[in-house]
Amino acid sequence: MEPTLLSTGALHKNIPENYIRPESQRPKLSLVSDCEDVPVIDLGIHDHSQKLKQVHFASKDYGFFQVINHGVSKEIVKAMQKMGRDFFNLPAEEKMKLYSDDPTKTVRLSTSFNVKKEEVHNWRDYLRLHCWPLEQYVPQWPSNPPSFKEILSMYIREVRALGLRIEELISESLGLEKDYIKNVLGDQGQHMAVNYYPPCPEPEMTYGLPGHTDPNALTILLQDLQVSGLQIYKDGKWLAVKPHPDAFVINIGDQLQALSNGIYKSVWHRAVVNTDKPRLSVASFLCPADNALISAPPPLTADGTPAVYKDFTYLEYYKTFWSRNLDQDHCLELFLRNKECNTSITPMIDHQ
Repeated sequence: MEPTLLSTGALHKNIPENYIRPESQRPKLSLVSDCEDVPVIDLGIHDHSQKLKQVHFASKDYGFFQVINHGVSKEIVKAMQKMGRDFFNLPAEEKMKLYSDDPTKTVRLSTSFNVKKEEVHNWRDYLRLHCWPLEQYVPQWPSNPPSFKEILSMYIREVRALGLRIEELISESLGLEKDYIKNVLGDQGQHMAVNYYPPCPEPEMTYGLPGHTDPNALTILLQDLQVSGLQIYKDGKWLAVKPHPDAFVINIGDQLQALSNGIYKSVWHRAVVNTDKPRLSVASFLCPADNALISAPPPLTADGTPAVYKDFTYLEYYKTFWSRNLDQDHCLELFLRNKECNTSITPMIDHQ
């Protein structure tokens, strides 16, 4: 039996059995410490070379960073957060009009990650939307709450501009032309996941989302400022990322790890839940065009450095990603040029 939405009905007093992780795969929350040195990059500073150094360091050593003075208006951010909460507070029958377990649908409300393939489910509901080009997808979006389409359209435009600006910084930080990455990725699509994590009676037994990397190019995450839950994997342990006021979290995705020839890291991250409060996050994904050819840039292999990954199209990668469970080994391992080479891109993150 497939799970119903967690955000409908009464709060659970006990966690259902099909959400309980095997003991070796539980989050071990008591072992998690705060990430004290989260990279925070001020996009408003005038020293461009300093920004590039910060982007290079964070992308190489952490696989993520936070940005402030990013140009997305506070009013739009607040409206987006309110809209997400309003949506998940809708009556069950209204929300279920959008429910689907088909990952190919461009607008769908679902739960966990991929309920058709999972044996153990995740403590999350989410609304997933294709967003770009706006004129193609806005008519498909829900009309309830009434201002949904208007607010999301404004938010998506501003977040997209931020993401494209960051891609330029990433490209330059690798020693490439400013537009190199954008040109390779082609006419990038944009997806959004509005994630809702209800209070959980036994957060030690399950995940909101288990450890994973993102299959796209770049992720721009709006955290819940009141309730933390994002954790990243660094130096053999999980670290909690506390929300930074007025910041977005930027994740390097699998495509940028491949395009950087493995120099930058697609960060392993997960979402944990808590007993007291619901948590809302909004993840925006910049995705290469389906026919974009992901290949090591010639400047990064000019000195005889081998290409780490085989050439592949984004559509090929995306289909492979969605055919698997979220918490399987890193999907990029299937695209290694030399599979005998151990690049250590799949840590034993759930078996500490």
